[in-house]
Amino acid sequence: MFEGVDLDVPAGGLLAAHGPAGSGRTSLLLALAGRMRLSGGAVRVGGHVLPSEGRRVRAAVAVARAAPAVALEGRLRVKEVMAERRLTAPGVTERRICEACEAVGIAPRGTGLVEDLDPVEALLLATALALAEHPGALVIDDVDDGLPSDALDSVWQALDRVRDSGPTVLAGCVRTPPPAPGLVALSLPQRSRDRLPARTAVAREDADA
Repeated sequence: MFEGVDLDVPAGGLLAAHGPAGSGRTSLLLALAGRMRLSGGAVRVGGHVLPSEGRRVRAAVAVARAAPAVALEGRLRVKEVMAERRLTAPGVTERRICEACEAVGIAPRGTGLVEDLDPVEALLLATALALAEHPGALVIDDVDDGLPSDALDSVWQALDRVRDSGPTVLAGCVRTPPPAPGLVALSLPQRSRDRLPARTAVAREDADA
């Protein structure tokens, strides 16, 4: 779990909550998405306040990956997880999925198994499927899981393009993300009972000082 968190993420911004396993970053992301009940405090997502407006927040925030609660089924083929998303997510069409894949820079082979995708493509496929829902915000955890160091910059650039396309991106990772305009970086401590600084944020370039 987590405590002592105080931060602002502007609409269309990019949050990177980074810390080791057990630091509470997955719990934080699920709480921001309205999928985990808070034991104290409050969160405002757009014009909605948690926990009282959880249903509205859940409708506005798509979760791309937050294992083990949310993850693509590895034994399915790529075309099958795409078809499943069209059936289960209102408004998602084949065209939307294609546009989302283009936005993150992938062209996955439909007949391939999800479990055979390399870590970068698996991450970006999950992101694209969530982006196709046209959410107000998008959560993706374990951004750097299994990624070689030389792939990190391209992945964060892809998430920045997702942010540029409209939704606020709420990401979780172990390693400190590279600095970027519009990035809000939140460092979570090794021991989740340690209190965090009152506020950790980097303002967007075009924001007022």
